[in-house]
Amino acid sequence: MGDTSALANIPRVVIYPTRDVLWTCLYPLKGIIYFIGHPFLYPLLRARLLPAFLLSTFVLLNLFFWAYLPQVAFLALFHRSGSAWVNGTFLVLGEGAAIVAILFECFLVDESQVDVFDAVLVEKGFEGLVRNYRPVSEDSLNNPVHRLGKPTKSSVYGPFSFRQIAEFVILLPLNFIPYFGVPLFLFLTGYRAGPLQHWRYFKLRDFDKRQRNAFVKRRRWQYTWYGAVYLVLQLIPGLSMVFLLTAAASSALWAVDLEKQRQQAEAQLAPSHQYRDDPLDSSV
Repeated sequence: MGDTSALANIPRVVIYPTRDVLWTCLYPLKGIIYFIGHPFLYPLLRARLLPAFLLSTFVLLNLFFWAYLPQVAFLALFHRSGSAWVNGTFLVLGEGAAIVAILFECFLVDESQVDVFDAVLVEKGFEGLVRNYRPVSEDSLNNPVHRLGKPTKSSVYGPFSFRQIAEFVILLPLNFIPYFGVPLFLFLTGYRAGPLQHWRYFKLRDFDKRQRNAFVKRRRWQYTWYGAVYLVLQLIPGLSMVFLLTAAASSALWAVDLEKQRQQAEAQLAPSHQYRDDPLDSSV
């Protein structure tokens, strides 16, 4: 009897959570596809593309010129075969991502990420959420970006997190570990990065700190793996700033699915208001 009960719990404990995590890992890729397929988002990219590309290229070229070979030489003391070159590459890319995040992301691209996130929600029919923080016009030639008014409240896509930057830098030495260092680094930094990608969603839902933490805790593995995939895209030279905007689209798509699930759950819990006559007394 006990074995049967344990087997019956396998889908709930193992299969369904694994399926949800794997599905969540696809959102960053879905965000890229969505961004490409919806030209109304292109102006938000064009406004940031040139300065983003120039800045990230400048930072990475300097890091690879000045820091790459010394770090590979240092890693070679701990690594066998050619893994020092691979880990050294990820180490420099990680350093570049941290520097670019400090110089660019937190100061220049956040407003565009908010517009991308809100435009996706509007396009998907969830403008009610967005109206809590900015007006949304009813008609603008089917262009969700043009429908967005100026924010009436403080609107931040992802807050500047000194703790995240500090953890990112502190965890960089994990790349010293042969073979397992890079995946471990991405996983641990994704733990913090994932939930921050839904900061805008939490604000639109008016979550306080307790509600936000509880929401994330129920989806901790999903957020961690989402954050890890997001960071992998951030490590692609020259395209990290582009993927900041596609990440906003992907997090919005995830928020849309979460809202649909919430609406379905509320509909199932809502009491039935259908009129029903009492059954006739057969004895009459």
